[in-house]
Amino acid sequence: MTHTAPPPGATAALVLADGTVLWGRGIGATGRAIGEVCFNTSMTGYQEIMTDPSYAGQIVTFTFPHIGNVGANPEDIETGTSAARGLVLRDDITEPSNWRATRDFDDWLQSFGLIGIAGVDTRALTRRIRDAGAPTGVVIHAPDGKFDIPAALAEAKAWPGLEGMDLAKDVSCTQTYRWDETRWALATGYGKLENPKRKVVAIDFGAKRNILRCLASAGCEVTVLPATATAEDVLGHAPDGVFLANGPGDPAATGTYAVPTIKALLDNGLPIFGICLGHQMLALALGGRTEKMARGHRGANHPVKDLTTGKVEITSQNHGFQVVPESLPNTVEVTHVSLFDGSNEGLRLKDRPVFSVQYHPEASPGPQDSHYLFQRFVDLIDAQKR
Repeated sequence: MTHTAPPPGATAALVLADGTVLWGRGIGATGRAIGEVCFNTSMTGYQEIMTDPSYAGQIVTFTFPHIGNVGANPEDIETGTSAARGLVLRDDITEPSNWRATRDFDDWLQSFGLIGIAGVDTRALTRRIRDAGAPTGVVIHAPDGKFDIPAALAEAKAWPGLEGMDLAKDVSCTQTYRWDETRWALATGYGKLENPKRKVVAIDFGAKRNILRCLASAGCEVTVLPATATAEDVLGHAPDGVFLANGPGDPAATGTYAVPTIKALLDNGLPIFGICLGHQMLALALGGRTEKMARGHRGANHPVKDLTTGKVEITSQNHGFQVVPESLPNTVEVTHVSLFDGSNEGLRLKDRPVFSVQYHPEASPGPQDSHYLFQRFVDLIDAQKR
């Protein structure tokens, strides 16, 4: 896998911190980008993946070979700016063949400034990540075929990695806003919430748009606040419930300012629902601990068991940190576990209307098995209001 000189026709390279250099063909924008190299096993939803704020600081290796076959469109994005640093593909981007496509995926990547490489043995790279953990890498797209590999290697070795890095503040909104767009439907596209029944404040650590749509579809008028919002900011909107959003980076780093807010909200007694980073920081606020995973969970085919019902759901996931369940107090019940590795996937408080999950129930991308969680949240709100 290691080469010192570019082969003929190479216009891209992926340089890993251990000195490995993978050559290929450049896609997307030109230039270079550094990040943690991870892999995603999803067969669909590449556009949602590349705009998921939880991928900030990462270069995504797609294990599915046919990327680009449904093109790109302005609807299937999870944030208005690119979140991931770059991408790695096995095959060249295919021509779009879908009635919703409005542009070629390569053109879309260029518009978002995303740098990629195609022609890589993604199976070998995935096995390397699986066995040795996610490495730091620099992806380079140079149409002239000129590469400064020693400089890229030095950059990769110097990058500190995601552990200890607070990235939520980089992808969070900077101003409060309202959200009333509902989930997409085949006949009508996205809808609009007309008669909200509940008021929910969402703290944005890197919120995906489809999570907000699911809340709106459940009858919630959603007010979105920045990641640095205080409990006073949240309570000033008189919400019926609070949502803790997904997001990137180390939860312990983000927790330095978010945990005090969550603790105060827990004391207030409001129903709280957390997803992904929100799940992890809820655990921190309850006295638990998080840790970096060796390879993380990223894909739309992860089986999770709901211990409260005994049902197994196929889930969409994207996280490199996990909650350590043994660190949680006895007032917390573990509700969901991964059937891949037994890691924690959900929790709830025994004495308060508070719960969270590690995975992404909004199904963007991914199956819709977990949509019930939004109903579970509004049921808690309605019970509290009675």
